[in-house]
Amino acid sequence: MRYALVNPQWTFGGSTYFGCPDPHFPLELLSAREMLRSSGHEVLLIDAFMEDLDPDEVRHRLGGFDEDFLVLPTAPSYLFWRCPQPELRVPRQWIAALGRSSTKVLIGPHGSVTPHATLAKTGADIVMRGEPDQTLAQLADTPFEMIDGCCWRDDRGAFRLGHGLGVVDMKAIPRIDYSDYPVERHRHRHHVFLGNGADHLKLGAEVEFARGCPYSCSFCNKTLFRNKFRERTFSAVLAEIDQLISRGVDYIYFIDEIFGVGKNVRALLEQLAKRPVSIGFQTRIDLWNEDTLEMLQRAHCVSFECGIESITEEGREEMNKNCRLSTDRIAELLMYARQCIPWVQANLIKTAKDDPALVAAWQKRLKAHGVWVSEPVPMFPFPGSPEYVQTFGMAPDDQAWERAHSFYLNLFAAKGYSDIQDQNPLSLAELECAS
Repeated sequence: MRYALVNPQWTFGGSTYFGCPDPHFPLELLSAREMLRSSGHEVLLIDAFMEDLDPDEVRHRLGGFDEDFLVLPTAPSYLFWRCPQPELRVPRQWIAALGRSSTKVLIGPHGSVTPHATLAKTGADIVMRGEPDQTLAQLADTPFEMIDGCCWRDDRGAFRLGHGLGVVDMKAIPRIDYSDYPVERHRHRHHVFLGNGADHLKLGAEVEFARGCPYSCSFCNKTLFRNKFRERTFSAVLAEIDQLISRGVDYIYFIDEIFGVGKNVRALLEQLAKRPVSIGFQTRIDLWNEDTLEMLQRAHCVSFECGIESITEEGREEMNKNCRLSTDRIAELLMYARQCIPWVQANLIKTAKDDPALVAAWQKRLKAHGVWVSEPVPMFPFPGSPEYVQTFGMAPDDQAWERAHSFYLNLFAAKGYSDIQDQNPLSLAELECAS
């Protein structure tokens, strides 16, 4: 069978999206490509976002490939599946613009939680719920009803909801081969900022070391994909990193939901210390201490982003953070981290438990020691997150994204959105109808 994997050009005008708008490696497609190839299928991967291609140019590249399946994600990169744009404007437009007669398959967070609505809005034929790395290959020779997470339109156009979710055996993901991928176009270095001591870096890349998270924070949108914590094979990750270094990459951002968990983290850091590459990632400060922060320094860590969420134990408890450190100890470790790492960031979420004056004082104290503390970010009740169920008292249905988006707009229109969001977001209906 022939699979065409296409990462579209992503645009976010008018959206409440607060992820990074720059191109990143589409690791979900790159990983799936390796598994499809190992199953004997022909694969053509086109990253229109990285290569700045429009639908006409992609259609030309598809040319006579005559694919059986055309696969597109509904959100940019695994890195942002937990905080995707609510609208499905881009995949809908690209499916229509490409005009292929092949079976259209969508992967991503939208279909994982609302598969029927995702099919209806986009015109796709199949939605793969959960992690699609291995399940995409099964479309070629397995009845759809036997594939975990597969949802589809039958011969009469009726929606069929498959069972379960796709969950990947992380040990089965081989080294991603970048020999025919445009690594050199990836000039963006995720979460590296001017003035943080890393301006000399040339090429950035994203790597997945582990997937999932053992914590269950209420706001985190990872339950229906990338949930259970699993590590990849250590040798495969190192081989991947070495190939990227040979291509000129000297900064790697780990897309792990929570970097710092797992038995092989120390071994990885020891190996990274021997390589000419710097690193960045998201983590929890309570996974580290003074000794391991110094280990990060030796491993050339230049970007250390921590979810603190609330400056009070009550606020963190309300979000089910399961953090056993006091706020004073959190501050102490963040300030020590800044002695070892050029950029240390602490992220906060808006919560009624935190007094704005105390938040401002805590920010001032940390910033005085070089730690960047975000303004408290409005929390979006992503469908599929525990926060959604707590907010609306129901499981997500076909109107879940509309409900969450409307709630978010009404709640924060007067209070203000995050400074990295569009300050005049449109309604979801307007976003999805925009051309």
